[in-house]
Amino acid sequence: MCGIIGYTGFSEARGILLKGLKSLEYRGYDSAGIAIYSKSYDEVLVTKCKGRVAALEDKATSIEGTTGIGHTRWATHGGVSDQNSHPHKFGSVTLVHNGIIENYEAIKNQLGVEKMLKSQTDSEVVAALISTYYNQSGEPERAIIKAIKELKGTFALAIMFDDIPNTIYAVRNVSPIICCKNENGVYIASDITAIGEYSKDYFVIPELAIVKICNNSIVIKDLAGESIEPEYMTLDWDINDSGKKEFPFYMEKEIHEQPRVIEKTIESRIKNGLPDFEADGVDDSILTECESITVIACGTAMHSGLIGKHIIEKYCKIPVNVQMASEYMYNDPIINDKTLVICVSQSGETIDTLEALKYARKHGARSLSIVNVKGSTIARESENVIYTNAGPEIAVASTKAYTTQVAVFYLICARMSLLKGIMSENETKEFICELMKIPNAVQCILNRKEEIHHLSKSLLTVEHTFMIGRGLDYPTLLEASLKLKEISYIHSEAFASGELKHGTIALITKKTPVIALLTQDKLKSKQISNIREVQSRGANVIAFIKESLIGDSEYAFSLPNLTDDFMAIPSITAMQLLAYYVSADKGLDVDKPRNLAKVVTVE
Repeated sequence: MCGIIGYTGFSEARGILLKGLKSLEYRGYDSAGIAIYSKSYDEVLVTKCKGRVAALEDKATSIEGTTGIGHTRWATHGGVSDQNSHPHKFGSVTLVHNGIIENYEAIKNQLGVEKMLKSQTDSEVVAALISTYYNQSGEPERAIIKAIKELKGTFALAIMFDDIPNTIYAVRNVSPIICCKNENGVYIASDITAIGEYSKDYFVIPELAIVKICNNSIVIKDLAGESIEPEYMTLDWDINDSGKKEFPFYMEKEIHEQPRVIEKTIESRIKNGLPDFEADGVDDSILTECESITVIACGTAMHSGLIGKHIIEKYCKIPVNVQMASEYMYNDPIINDKTLVICVSQSGETIDTLEALKYARKHGARSLSIVNVKGSTIARESENVIYTNAGPEIAVASTKAYTTQVAVFYLICARMSLLKGIMSENETKEFICELMKIPNAVQCILNRKEEIHHLSKSLLTVEHTFMIGRGLDYPTLLEASLKLKEISYIHSEAFASGELKHGTIALITKKTPVIALLTQDKLKSKQISNIREVQSRGANVIAFIKESLIGDSEYAFSLPNLTDDFMAIPSITAMQLLAYYVSADKGLDVDKPRNLAKVVTVE
């Protein structure tokens, strides 16, 4: 969940590292630090502090050199403090670490270094371990290999040695590190957004391989000392898209990008009016031979799976289970070679989802992953992969990644139903025609965002809110509730409206804010009855209703008219804006909500 940056070359490292850390701050913003080899002092100098990168920038004004590493932290072991900030230095070894070392206490006791440590982190123990082996052998690669063989857990490490100037070593297990170079030097990072401006060609460092970078050279060897050739990929989006542009927050910008990226995600998979995954290399047999589908994901990605479940079960007549990745392996899931596991993750690095995917494949399941980041670990571990075309998503609260994931589920549904002969070609073309109306419907909502801004003002001072909906609207509200919780810090719960009478209506008191969603024609009368129920108990209702379902005397925000099954994306767009305006008007940091990070790489 932390961010790593490294550079060695012919320019001053400080500016490159700080700029990279600013672009990685969404991965963790409890503290930040840089370490640079100083020719004057003939050692690696460390500057770090708790707080945002801006605080580090003010502090690291005099550190100079052309080789360095940097880190922005999301705290796991040890609280938020200057001492627990990275980089960590022990002896002549300085490193930054992303991941979690499960056996660090045992290693600390084995080394007998407890009184020598300056922090409470597992990461400093890794530095002590490498330092111990380096003092014994004097060989950096040998010391690193011996150390990582003792580590249990996940890690991405960038390492420097005082007596090996202008050189960085990197190694990883699960947690990602990418690398690229140009005529000015070599760059490493945990995310392409930090270094994509320097080269569009990059590679993911292979797991458990030692990478040595120095000035303009890259040497990769496996643990046996055999050379490895990197597998380069090409960045397929404009790095300039990762900026805020005219928007005050990334989240608002990313909400506004949705019509374009949804259209791009859909259109790239349409051939002659029909869904086609040939360019993705997806094997049709996984869709025709499966007897059940299990969607594995976390948080927002899991909510996209709930939409997928609704659509696929209706059109493809196949059972779909949606499982929290963090619980999947521990619930003794039923898996066989007729099970299709669909893993969903924006980053493709979500550790719970990755481990669940490995477990499912080990037990015979076929696999398909929906991810946004090319070359990510989940993509590489999956039998088949469909990349969303969302582009870089920087705000911690996911918006465009979610809606493009939902768009992919619609495409999977259409392709599977066509292949199984459930829908004819003409029926499938009609389905796709409806799907293609979504980007315009989303744009219509964006054009009326000030109406939603006005509605949001009634939530600014509340502590609790509830959301009610039926059918497809219920999973949409689960996502809407999460958005409101994570960026506004308002306690919010989504309920299936029919469950109100079974206990939850006891929570409704006078002036309780209730957000109601109604987009499903066949459920109109029932949902209106549920709205009346909470209103009769004094609730203040904010209603979002499909235009064709709004009665003459009812005021609500009117959602564009689409066929019921295609309302999930326009509906959530309105809810994203509602949550955004509440957070922004409360003066909160919309993009960096407290205690959260964008990429979850620790269990």
